[in-house]
Amino acid sequence: MAVAIRLARGGSKKRPYYRIVVADSRNARDGRFIEKVGTYNPLLAKDSPDRVKLDADRINHWLGVGAQPSDRVLRFLDAVGIKERPARNNPKKAEPGEKAKERLEAQAAKAAEAEEAAKAAAEAPAAEEAVTEEAAPAEAAAEEAAAPTSAEDVAAEQAPTDTADLPAEEPVAEEAAAEASAGEEAPAADVPAEAAEAAAEASAGAEGGDTQPAPAEGSDEGATADSPQAADAAETTGESADAPAEGAAEDAKA
Repeated sequence: MAVAIRLARGGSKKRPYYRIVVADSRNARDGRFIEKVGTYNPLLAKDSPDRVKLDADRINHWLGVGAQPSDRVLRFLDAVGIKERPARNNPKKAEPGEKAKERLEAQAAKAAEAEEAAKAAAEAPAAEEAVTEEAAPAEAAAEEAAAPTSAEDVAAEQAPTDTADLPAEEPVAEEAAAEASAGEEAPAADVPAEAAEAAAEASAGAEGGDTQPAPAEGSDEGATADSPQAADAAETTGESADAPAEGAAEDAKA
C-alpha cells in the first residue's frame, strides 16, 4: 500500500480549510485517511502562526516508514526544516498550447499589418512633399529654359511681318520725301524770278519819276504759285509803267 501525506479539503464554499492527513494514495481526496498530522488555513495571513500547524513527530515517523508528501505539503515541511524540497525546473509549464500559439501568431500578424499601414500613412505626406520640392526646381528650370525660346519665337514671328511691311512702306516714304523736296525747291526757284521782276519794275519807276508801291511778296508768290494769269498781269503792269517813263524822256529832249 502506497501511503501519502496530502491535503484534504474542508470548510464551505469560498471559505476553504484543509487538513494534513496520512492516507492511502488510492482513496479519494476528501475520503478516508489513516491519521491527521496538521492543518492549513489559507484565509489567514501568511505571517500568522495559525496558518500552518504541523505535528513534527508524527510526520517524521511516517516519512521514516516511506510515506511520500505532496508538493504542497513538502513546501510546508521545507519551510519548517523537516525535509528539504529539491528545486524543480519545468520550462514547458508556462508554454501555451497549440491553439493559443495560433491565436498569438494571428494577433502578431494583425499588429504587424497595422504598424505597416501606419508607417505607410505617415510616410505618404513626407514623400509627396519631397516630390513637390524636387518638382518645383525642375519646373522653374523648365520655365526658364522655355522663356528664351518663346522670346525667340515671338521675334521670329514678328520679323517676317516687319520685313514684309517695309518694302510697301519705303516707296511711300520716298515719294513723300520727294514731294516735300520738290515743294521746297519750287518756291525757292520762283522767289528769285519774282524778286528780279520786282527790282526791275522798281528801277523803272524810279527813272520815270513815278512811285508805285511794290507788290507784297506774299501776293506775288501767291499769284505766281496759284496761276499763270497772275504772272501775265504783273508783266502788263510793268510795261504800262515803262511807257509813260519813255514819253516823259522824249519831251525833255525836245
